[in-house]
Amino acid sequence: MTRLRTMVAFFRKDLLEEMSYRTAFVMQIGGILFTVTLWYLLASYLKPPKGALPEFPGVPYFAYLLVGIAFSHYLWSALSSFATKLRGEQLTGTLEAMLMTPTPIPLIILSSALWDFFMTSVRVVLYLILGACFGLQLRFDSLVAFFIILLLTILAFSGIGILSAAFILYLKRGDPINYLISSASALFGGVFIPAQALPHNLGQLGRLLPITYALSGIRKSLLSGTRLHDLLPEIFALLLFVAVLVPLGMAGFTLAVRKARQEGSLAQY
Repeated sequence: MTRLRTMVAFFRKDLLEEMSYRTAFVMQIGGILFTVTLWYLLASYLKPPKGALPEFPGVPYFAYLLVGIAFSHYLWSALSSFATKLRGEQLTGTLEAMLMTPTPIPLIILSSALWDFFMTSVRVVLYLILGACFGLQLRFDSLVAFFIILLLTILAFSGIGILSAAFILYLKRGDPINYLISSASALFGGVFIPAQALPHNLGQLGRLLPITYALSGIRKSLLSGTRLHDLLPEIFALLLFVAVLVPLGMAGFTLAVRKARQEGSLAQY
């Protein structure tokens, strides 16, 4: 119960902060509407050749594109939220005091990103609702598989985000994880272009990224209605990423805190 209260306290703090900037929230909604309209027009204009989406026969490119863009926001949120919150605590001078409390470091890290992931979920729902206004057709006969994949996706992306925050904590600036993962995911992860369409077998690099399996599983469940047992390859791949990335991120962050304490740079920015 103590840990739950801690998580609720973090969420409430971020909620109150967000409520003080209502204009920014309204602008985000307007930005989503603009983005959906833009990609609808681009998808209508580009019209990929027949057979360009072999895993999704009959699925329009707009549906493929919109689902990829919407759910990739979980990755961008993970890469930015942990590091941004950490940087904010450094700048306000509250980071050292927060880390010196009896609250476990993993709980502090995860709780700090609750609000961002909640808002990301709200944005994703808005993307899908607005996409439906432009003809996006979703399948809801495989929701169990969808939520399993979504949970594993958030956990895998969080491991990367925590590792990124560890670099920010120790280096202050110049985080290599954020740039490399975000760029590689956008290019090779199937967000905009199917891996099979990339030249010189560059799409094979996507196998090293969790976003590839996340988007593949989400698209199959929402666009094709693929059943749970047919999504086991994506689920097992994401489980492997979670098993590696989450402990790696936690260990990296704990090491960064220890080194910063030893050098006396924990509160420096």
